[in-house]
Amino acid sequence: ENDAGDYTCVCGDKQSTASLAVHALPVVFKEELKNEEVLEGTSVSLHCELSKAAPVQWKIGSKVLKASDKYQMRQPGTTAELVIHDLEVKDA
Repeated sequence: ENDAGDYTCVCGDKQSTASLAVHALPVVFKEELKNEEVLEGTSVSLHCELSKAAPVQWKIGSKVLKASDKYQMRQPGTTAELVIHDLEVKDA
């Protein structure tokens, strides 16, 4: 997107100008979340791979999760990871 703008070719006293528009590629999932079955009291790591680095928000239902002792969120590069600690049946 930073390359968008008007470009001009100049030759002597002649010139030609054109506008260049650059559209960002949408972020897509290269690898989606997978269903998991785990025992209560353990931890689980959920991760998905994005086509490019972008902000990620984790939710359970409509509730947005925030980092805490229970929920750990990491995003190295294009991998988004959520670790849920000390799982309880109600976390399903």
